[in-house]
Amino acid sequence: MGSSIAYLAQGRIWIKPEEAAARLLESPYANGVHERAARSHQRHAWKSQGNGFLSGGTLWGQNPTVGPQPVLFTSLSPGTTSGGLVYSLASGPLCALCESADLATDERRVWNDNRVRAQYVHACPETGNLACSVHHENGTAAIGVMLKDRPGFSEVTEGDSVDTAPHWVPGDDRRIVFQSAGVGRNRDGQAVALGPFSIQLVDIDTGHMETLVEDPTLDCLAPQILGDGTLYYIRRPYNEHARGKPLRALKDTLLFPFRLLYAVFQFFNSFSMMFTGRKLSTPAGTPHRELELKRMMIWGNLIEAQRDPGEDEGIGLVPGSWQLVRRSPEGTEEVLAKGVLACDVGDDGTIAYTNGNAIFLRRADTPGKRIHTAPMIEQVVLLR
Repeated sequence: MGSSIAYLAQGRIWIKPEEAAARLLESPYANGVHERAARSHQRHAWKSQGNGFLSGGTLWGQNPTVGPQPVLFTSLSPGTTSGGLVYSLASGPLCALCESADLATDERRVWNDNRVRAQYVHACPETGNLACSVHHENGTAAIGVMLKDRPGFSEVTEGDSVDTAPHWVPGDDRRIVFQSAGVGRNRDGQAVALGPFSIQLVDIDTGHMETLVEDPTLDCLAPQILGDGTLYYIRRPYNEHARGKPLRALKDTLLFPFRLLYAVFQFFNSFSMMFTGRKLSTPAGTPHRELELKRMMIWGNLIEAQRDPGEDEGIGLVPGSWQLVRRSPEGTEEVLAKGVLACDVGDDGTIAYTNGNAIFLRRADTPGKRIHTAPMIEQVVLLR
């Protein structure tokens, strides 16, 4: 099963054998949640319907055309059996964890709750215990652990920080490696920024933490440890997107009046589309080439994919400064690939990684081979 992968893209999970086409994971639980939400929406739709401008939900600022909340997959992990998967999903306030076996042909709901937001799940291969990131309303997140066949999560980290991306240490069901960043707050106590992510190791019994990698100029992300102590992680410049750039500031100042006029035009254009179905502008004589514009949030960065449809589908979403690093137990580091958004490492050292629009497979010390392309890939895992 080492050549099969699963990946998360645009709220859906796909199964991709190396020599076969990808197929969409069908979740009976997710389908059931969506069907119940659709029936509830139909029963209560009359409250927001109406023909007048000030009737129904329009009076209260509601959009009568909005349907039920979609069900989105938010993270995935290899399961404990061959071809198994564990994944998290969310719909409105509901969050759930499900487990599937045999390449997602059979599914079991593990947990669900309307009060707890869990993401970045990882299953311990030896025990089936689950680790995840539990997000709080105050902007923090802690590492939570659910022991097999026991309900609910117990948080094993605490503090004013965002602790996420947990990964069990192979052969050790009591230690978890994860990434952690401190939360910066204003005088009102509101979270306004994150410090650089470091890599930490925690013992779930004692709560003892050990810093493995820390650099004030770098974000160290998505750590994984192999049985021999080799550490793999992704590093990127800290706060690269927020650094002051004088030329950009000058450009923004010069373009401000034009952007303001454009915003006013779009305001009236939206009214024209709403009441007449026509735009205020007339398309040019040359064919209009629309750009595909999509967004996703990855480790605190808003990633935008703006690509001409004629360009190579495998062009990455992140710059070359996002590097996949291998760190030996002695502390020697080696950059294995650049432009890496997410990765997974098998027990034998096989690496699956993505640049956001393509998936690559690397065996031993050979260069990565592109095996699949798909838009807006957030996570990739190797199936056992």
